[in-house]
Amino acid sequence: MSAATSRSDLPGPEQGATGDADLQRAAGAARVVLRRGPAGPALAVLEQKSPCRALLPRVEGRSAAEVVFVNTAGGVAGGDRLAWGFEASGAITARATSQAAEKLYRALDRPALIETRLSASDGALLEWLPQETIAFDGARLARATTLELSGGARATALEWLLLGRAGHGETLCRGALRDVWRVRRDGRLLWADNLRLEGPVAALAARRALLGGAGAVATLIHVAESGLEPLVEALRERLYGFAGVTAGVGALPGLLLCRLLAREAAALRAAVVEALAVLRGLVPGAGPGLPRVWSS
Repeated sequence: MSAATSRSDLPGPEQGATGDADLQRAAGAARVVLRRGPAGPALAVLEQKSPCRALLPRVEGRSAAEVVFVNTAGGVAGGDRLAWGFEASGAITARATSQAAEKLYRALDRPALIETRLSASDGALLEWLPQETIAFDGARLARATTLELSGGARATALEWLLLGRAGHGETLCRGALRDVWRVRRDGRLLWADNLRLEGPVAALAARRALLGGAGAVATLIHVAESGLEPLVEALRERLYGFAGVTAGVGALPGLLLCRLLAREAAALRAAVVEALAVLRGLVPGAGPGLPRVWSS
């Protein structure tokens, strides 16, 4: 997420490796737990194992806290294993983001494994707002995001994926991408989602029944026990007809789902920013503005 790494820097068969198991791969984790303290959000747990890190601006005495997760390896390759954990408890607003876009580089024969575990309880509002994940040609990814809520807690969560970088002439032609979501409240499943693109990814993404030719896709959810319909209507009003973007917004019991598709990354980012602005204006206690690192 942080350091710049060129694709040519990555080890491959031409350097003697026959599989990802032959190469040194990352196995890192970072976990942050924030709880309500006497003066607002307070850090309860901080765990980190390289290359995963968590940066915490001052949180004591503030109504909202923001955590920045960092992959110091600068990207993810086949065989890497990364785990992120973010938990919020009590009447606080807790936001987590990533320092930069995550980059998925060409794999030899194994997927990168990324696990994200989110938890909100006892009236907390959790916001999971990472920056984009960019998959280069030949990337392999198995990502699982789980969100657990209890005690009247609410959450807003985002994941977005770019199939290459069209602006740089880089297209994800072949690869293997699996993205899984599970959302539960009080142990009861609210929503399950599975995205799988494997093999000729560009050809699959071109199918109308899949991505309809989009090279960038975002999933945004808001989980709350009430008050979802006004959010649905406001998002539809702002996103339907948004330039360069196909949007779908709906609600399940206890969960709002917004899906955005675009051919260009810039159009998708603009729509994501717009959607978050809508939620920020209507969700009580939502964090102020966008994550600060988004503009750095």
